[in-house]
Amino acid sequence: MRLVLALSLAVCSLSLIPAQAEQLSDKKTVSSKDKVPAADSKTTPESGSLIHWQKWNDQIFATAKRENKLVLLDLEAIWCHWCHVMEQKTYSNKAIAKELQDHYIAVKVDQDSRPDLSNRYEDYGWPATIIFSPGGEELSKNAGFVEADTMLPLLQKLAKNPVPVEKTQKVELKFSKDAALSKALRDELRKNQKKYYDDKEGGWQTTQKFLDADSVEYAMTAAKEGDKRESKMATQTLDAQLKIFDPIWGGVYQYSTNEDWKHPHFEKIMSVQGDNMRIYAQAYLLFKDARYLNAAESIEKYLRTFLQSPDGAFYTSQDADLKQGEHSGEFFKLGDAARRAQGIPRVDKHVYARENGWAINGLANLYMASGKGPYLEEAEKAANYMIKNRALAGGGFKHDLNDASGPYLGDSLYMGRALLALYQATGQRKWLTQAESAANFIDAHFKDSGDKAGYLTADPAHAALHTAEPLLDENTSLVRFANLLYHYTAKNEYKKMAENCMRYVATPEVAHTHRVLVSSVLLADRELANAPAHITIVGAKSDAAAKALFAAANRYPLAYIRVEWFDRKEGKMPNPDTEYPDMPKAAAFACANNRCSRPVYKPEEVAQLVDRTMNSQQ
Repeated sequence: MRLVLALSLAVCSLSLIPAQAEQLSDKKTVSSKDKVPAADSKTTPESGSLIHWQKWNDQIFATAKRENKLVLLDLEAIWCHWCHVMEQKTYSNKAIAKELQDHYIAVKVDQDSRPDLSNRYEDYGWPATIIFSPGGEELSKNAGFVEADTMLPLLQKLAKNPVPVEKTQKVELKFSKDAALSKALRDELRKNQKKYYDDKEGGWQTTQKFLDADSVEYAMTAAKEGDKRESKMATQTLDAQLKIFDPIWGGVYQYSTNEDWKHPHFEKIMSVQGDNMRIYAQAYLLFKDARYLNAAESIEKYLRTFLQSPDGAFYTSQDADLKQGEHSGEFFKLGDAARRAQGIPRVDKHVYARENGWAINGLANLYMASGKGPYLEEAEKAANYMIKNRALAGGGFKHDLNDASGPYLGDSLYMGRALLALYQATGQRKWLTQAESAANFIDAHFKDSGDKAGYLTADPAHAALHTAEPLLDENTSLVRFANLLYHYTAKNEYKKMAENCMRYVATPEVAHTHRVLVSSVLLADRELANAPAHITIVGAKSDAAAKALFAAANRYPLAYIRVEWFDRKEGKMPNPDTEYPDMPKAAAFACANNRCSRPVYKPEEVAQLVDRTMNSQQ
């Protein structure tokens, strides 16, 4: 995942229960003193299953061959309502339990715990039901909740005749020779980015309504350049998304069904919280709308209250249901006290590196937008925990404390992006060094072999089913991370990483993966072809005037930006592409094409300086 979830297909599908969809209001929200540990929840996981579920392991198919059985993989999400329903209604059926006992090895996996499996089958939504032959061939792939009356005949049919329900032919890709989109493909994707926008409801024309972070970021980038249509697309979507924020506890629900913003699914997952926190913080800087900063801060408050561990790291998600398998629309209409009287939906207390990367990145951006120190403290505390408890030899990150498989690209990628965001937010070089280590690990472990392009979602030496593949979302994110790292360090190996990813992304069959949500491809292509806006503060880090200028630089309303703090006591800059004069007092420079502007000395002058410099280079 953004692993960005491609939610054009149903994820945890079929729920159509309406609930409140209010704007953020003055209703009571919780504070840190109201914090209730996840363990205090009155709900418990399902128990007493008729089926003997096994864990996914490397011996599953050897056992299946020996016992002449098929393998059923139930890929669920702990937070998913319809996963609970499937457990209670389908897998509680005695005939299905007997069929599985006689002819199958049944395996249940939490998709958040296994990014290799999750990434492979995410388009099938949760729950995803995959049935394999004893040799590992996929016989049937099923999306969402499957009724018992449908499941039983399928199991019986495949047990008697184990052949694929649908035979799919894998297409061998001819990767792009260029690390850029062709003009025709770029023009087509730009057209689609506008064509599939929902002018009536806001957001893009997908089955569910949700804020796609890359789509809104692309629209905001165009808005900054004066595109009024894109500006409306960004603000309309940002305004609509506010309707699926939790007005009581804060945070944002995953999405809304019915192609409107009135039917939210109540789970709160970290990819959504982190991306929304980052985008609303950036939107506040661009549009100067206090509601957007309030939205980002409501997510931080939710994370701090419900998903922050005692050590400062972040848990993974919170369930959609108070009582598993029962819709909680009425529960989420209640105020704080009434909710707590009934209990708190279960929190998944796994601490994954990937999820913490999303949270840290969001918090770093919120700190830069707001200037409030506690947000930075939270981000740094979580980052330090990850470095201490999830770091791998060679600079990468493992997923959990003890990984059943892995390593996975997403953990090192999203932690790397978060560490680079911390470098921008603080100017402290230790964060840049850590970001470089993550990138070096990625290049050593996930680069596809031979003349192929892109980076694999898991280390091929340990990948499930031995079929690690590159994914579009991860590769567009890696283009952007490696490219920005190149501009911060001037190290060509990072530019080569970005170009290798872009050759994969620019392959037409790959670029068309998400027909509607194409902005991640456009952002990667655009950034790789252009240098970021570049602001350098010259002055001692102990100087209050330099600190004020640095904070102003980080408030510049553009996501693709290189902000640096040149304190001569620390030696040369990591990328010494520009020489700066000795200054009698702290100063800010805006740079482009190896040239810098005249200095300014007041924080309120920084944004205008950057605007003039960028406009002069166009």
